[in-house]
Amino acid sequence: MTSNAHPLQSLLAYARAHRPQIRLAVLYSVLNKFFDILPEVLIGAAVDVVVRGEQSFLARKILVNVGITDTWQQLLLLGALNVAVWGGESLFEYLLELKWRGLAQDIQHQLRLDTYAHVQKLELTFFENQRTGALMSILNEDINQIERFVNGGATQIIQVLCSSLMVSAVFFALQPGIALIALLPIPLILFGAFWFQKRLAPRYTAVREAAGDVSARLNNNLLGLATIKAYTTEDFESEHIRQASDAYRGANARAIRLSSAITPVIRMAILAGFTATLVYGGWLTLHGRLEVGAYSVLVFLTQRLLWPMTRLAEVADMYQRSMAATARALGLLGTPIRIRYDEGQHFAPQQARAALRFENLGFAYAEQPTLQNISLDIAAGQTVAFVGSTGSGKSTLVKLLLRFYEPQQGRILFDGRAIAELNLQDLRRAIGYVAQDSFLTDGTIAENIAYGTPGASDAQIRAAAAQAECLEFIERLPLGFATRVGERGQKLSGGQRQRLALARAILKNPPLLILDEATSAVDNETEAAIQRSLAIVSRGRTTLVIAHRLSTVRQADAIHLLERGRIVESGRHEELLARGGAYAALWRLQTGEA
Repeated sequence: MTSNAHPLQSLLAYARAHRPQIRLAVLYSVLNKFFDILPEVLIGAAVDVVVRGEQSFLARKILVNVGITDTWQQLLLLGALNVAVWGGESLFEYLLELKWRGLAQDIQHQLRLDTYAHVQKLELTFFENQRTGALMSILNEDINQIERFVNGGATQIIQVLCSSLMVSAVFFALQPGIALIALLPIPLILFGAFWFQKRLAPRYTAVREAAGDVSARLNNNLLGLATIKAYTTEDFESEHIRQASDAYRGANARAIRLSSAITPVIRMAILAGFTATLVYGGWLTLHGRLEVGAYSVLVFLTQRLLWPMTRLAEVADMYQRSMAATARALGLLGTPIRIRYDEGQHFAPQQARAALRFENLGFAYAEQPTLQNISLDIAAGQTVAFVGSTGSGKSTLVKLLLRFYEPQQGRILFDGRAIAELNLQDLRRAIGYVAQDSFLTDGTIAENIAYGTPGASDAQIRAAAAQAECLEFIERLPLGFATRVGERGQKLSGGQRQRLALARAILKNPPLLILDEATSAVDNETEAAIQRSLAIVSRGRTTLVIAHRLSTVRQADAIHLLERGRIVESGRHEELLARGGAYAALWRLQTGEA
């Protein structure tokens, strides 16, 4: 799938694993169309039999050798053939529907899974320039649009092509002169369809982009509904939604104005071909140059050939919508992964010592330096704290350690090996991470504690909850560990969510534990509980604590104060206070001392 390839080429390349099924679906569509045009031929033969009797084309050319010359017997034979034809058409209609719909579901399902799995592997830098709602629009509506095209549009294109070829063959066999007249509008119809498609493509791209804007705005507002209510900005945000929806409506209107013109243009071309067949074929029949049955066949087949082409408007519309959706979905799937999951040296996470070394580390978001020349060693089993004002680089240091980002300068060593050379999944399995706003899945309390530790027993989950001091509030709930926490844990308080996040990290039992502002948004009671838990679980385990409140890191083996991306002071709590520097000033500020 190259970036400059046509979206249809990219879609076919992506679906190469389904090619045997696609070939079978195409075969069913062709056979269905073959049986679909035969009734018109049988009608013409029946008219010929009724009008000419034993001198009919069927009797003279086909049945004379088998002795069926009686008119009634010919009609009975045509009736039997009609039943067989309708049976064949119905059978292949069922098979093609079954196959195409199954293919559409399979491709939709696989594409959504592949795209979501790919998005999960992208580095955080990618998401800084993306909106969640826009990504959701691609993963949901765009992929659904591709499914609709495979389900309905693909078979329509195949059948229009097949009917054109098959009917043309019958026309030229019966009356080449009429064939040329009847088929004359087809190039004009196809040219018009492609002309419209070319101009529809950018309009439907704009429609998909506008749909992503609407989805992004809705997602943002639903997540911030409490703030919207608190500041009574419902009307203000409703106006934002109206503007986004109006832009989407406008983009759709521009596409609709053009797509709606396709059908009338095609109808005029069809009218010319059908009228020519009707009038000129009738003139030839009146003058004995064309048999009545053949004339009937041509009239019926002209309608069978040309009128389905009115659906080209619908197909072209669906095609352009799906190609715009395909370009977005496969474009997202083709986004390069800069930090690979499947590379690097494997190691046993539970056997790691988690000794850390930062060598001349530097990092910047865009043009703004965040970390500059950070160098320090952290021995295995130590509890080390990083403190400082907002924007000093504390959390960035942790994100580099987790390889959410890659440093622009220097490197980080884990047990003496550069983390860029280690297998990324093994590295992250060796780390327990508790963030300020920890993610909880919409499952039970037990499922959230065991998140990331598949196969954990009930006893292990309960023990982890006890160490995180969660048992008291869990056992007060009606269903205990089976209580569902709601989307993002909204049924729990902030402190309860943080304790569950800590229990999750404890159950994982990692060699390295990271608390990134884990107590900054909780009450004093929860902070004290987390501190008691931390004092227990950090024993013999490398622990990094990112904190604003200095009171939470007093017992750390080492405290590093960061300012503007640099370590300006290091030492134990008492040592730093004795120096009377920036740390001591910050301590006096937080404790209310003069």
